[in-house]
Amino acid sequence: MTEVTLSAVREAIPRFEAEGLLQTLPQRGLMVPSLDVTFIREAYQMRRIIELATVPELLAMLDRAIVRDWIEWHLAARDRLGSDRNSDLTDFLRDFQLYDWDMHASMVNAMDNSLISNVYRVTAIKIRMSAQSRVRVTRENATRVIKEHLEFLNPLLEGHPEEATKALSHHIDQSLTLALGGTLKA
Repeated sequence: MTEVTLSAVREAIPRFEAEGLLQTLPQRGLMVPSLDVTFIREAYQMRRIIELATVPELLAMLDRAIVRDWIEWHLAARDRLGSDRNSDLTDFLRDFQLYDWDMHASMVNAMDNSLISNVYRVTAIKIRMSAQSRVRVTRENATRVIKEHLEFLNPLLEGHPEEATKALSHHIDQSLTLALGGTLKA
């Protein structure tokens, strides 16, 4: 069915179990773990630990031109969201989500630590599993995310780690609130 060998599947299952992405139930088979509140909180706690640790590393290792490119992309996206009031943004919003995920992964990957990058990748999968049923990327949500991203990208570009860390922490908190089904405060 998956067009992979049985030995590859046998090797993958324990790895998925170790990552918390699968559970083996004796005499019942495999199961995707429940996406309960604890699961979501733990995934976001790991995300917070990893992403906030990247800020000093980003200042030391990441080419500022990359941060400028991220900022310019966000400004252009904000302009498009503001000007295309009557158009169908489905494709743009899907691309926006992919860009968001890629940017956060690139921030972590800038640490040049494959162990941390792998843990983050698995954590991101867990977050996507938990959020996909609760969080939809809408014009309003994308506009909010752009604002939050710019609030940590600008201080990052200017070399202000405390401001960048505080804004990134706020962004992660907002995402967690939505993933838990909460409502954001204005």
